[in-house]
Amino acid sequence: MKYKPFFSFLIALFFAFTALAQGEQAEVAKEGVTAPAAGGDAALAAAGDALYKNNCASCHALDEVVVGPALRGVDKKHSETWLINWIRNSSKMVQSGDKEAVKIFNEFQKQQMPSFAMSDEEIKSILAYIKTAPAGGAGAEDKAAAPGAEGAGAGAGAASDAGKYLDLLLVILVVVLIVMVITLVIIATVLSNYLKKNRQLTAEDEEVLNQRFDIGKILKSKAVRGLALTIFVVALLNITLDKVLGVGIQQHYQPKQPIAFSHKLHAGDHKIDCNYCHTSVYKGKNANIPSANICMNCHSQIKKESAEIKKIYTAIEKNRPIEWVRIHNLPDLSYFNHSQHTKVGGVECQTCHGPIETMEVVYQYSPLTMGWCINCHRETPLNTQGNAYYDNLVKLHDSENSGKPFTVSSNGGTECSKCHY
Repeated sequence: MKYKPFFSFLIALFFAFTALAQGEQAEVAKEGVTAPAAGGDAALAAAGDALYKNNCASCHALDEVVVGPALRGVDKKHSETWLINWIRNSSKMVQSGDKEAVKIFNEFQKQQMPSFAMSDEEIKSILAYIKTAPAGGAGAEDKAAAPGAEGAGAGAGAASDAGKYLDLLLVILVVVLIVMVITLVIIATVLSNYLKKNRQLTAEDEEVLNQRFDIGKILKSKAVRGLALTIFVVALLNITLDKVLGVGIQQHYQPKQPIAFSHKLHAGDHKIDCNYCHTSVYKGKNANIPSANICMNCHSQIKKESAEIKKIYTAIEKNRPIEWVRIHNLPDLSYFNHSQHTKVGGVECQTCHGPIETMEVVYQYSPLTMGWCINCHRETPLNTQGNAYYDNLVKLHDSENSGKPFTVSSNGGTECSKCHY
């Protein structure tokens, strides 16, 4: 019993290290949640700025020729009325024989500019942005966002340092446990030798003192065999259950595509809006795969000698579609409308597809399971502002669920017939 304080000290030391490690983890988590994100004011940018970047920046720059002409000073070259008609439907102006339209069309190798169904106010806001944009255009915004990126990097660095510190604590803890075991062995050996030399022991005590550790006897015992069998059965059941529940789930599926298309380069570095290539993303049941002619809007002028771009030319020459491998699949028994989520619900692409703008090769980010969809419907609040359709529903919901948000589920979003009918 005189060694009890020593064991108490070791146990206290163990719990102290554990508490310290948990405290560091909590601190890291806290920092990750509360760290302010720099560049939050970007959401308040002018409407013209956003429209320019989403619709124009993929083919134009302000101060240099890319696919189309540089746009700085375009308001001095053409009247506002002409520019509005040109942006809305350039093909119609070329076909009408407008001299300026035909000149631009021929100057840029008869490259067709897409038509944009924008209002006069939206086009005027784009022209206003072009007038006031700083040198470098969107590049200036990228620089403004850089401090935020640095802040994120610093946060990641701090988390990494904390992780290393936790690893060090765990190593120290393991060392302490090893020292504890060695200490116990030493104590047992010393006590055994002392009792053998200096004490008069009964036959029973001597038998206990001189008995040897028999590992074979322990392994053959019913308790050990039962424990081993239980562990084996539980592990086998766990593996079987995982395999069964994983049937039909393709999360992280990342097939090789016929053309090495990088979303990181196009959507990330060049900030091409998803809607530019996937034209039905806001108006169709499905988000379409872009046809080769959309690729040629840019690549008839850019990187024409690239081996990957030549594959697009080959597909066009042979009048064959590019055989892209589909990644995101839902079962036929489920109804899903893409535009209902993106246009009506305002769901961002990254919500389901993950950080698509960072992917060199696209993979399925989300599980796309029934439970995953239902949880989203339960947690996502509906934007009912300015829509009289929801007025009575919201009143009824608030009267019965005081303080709880009006979610998709509140509007019948978890009813079976919503997706299965």
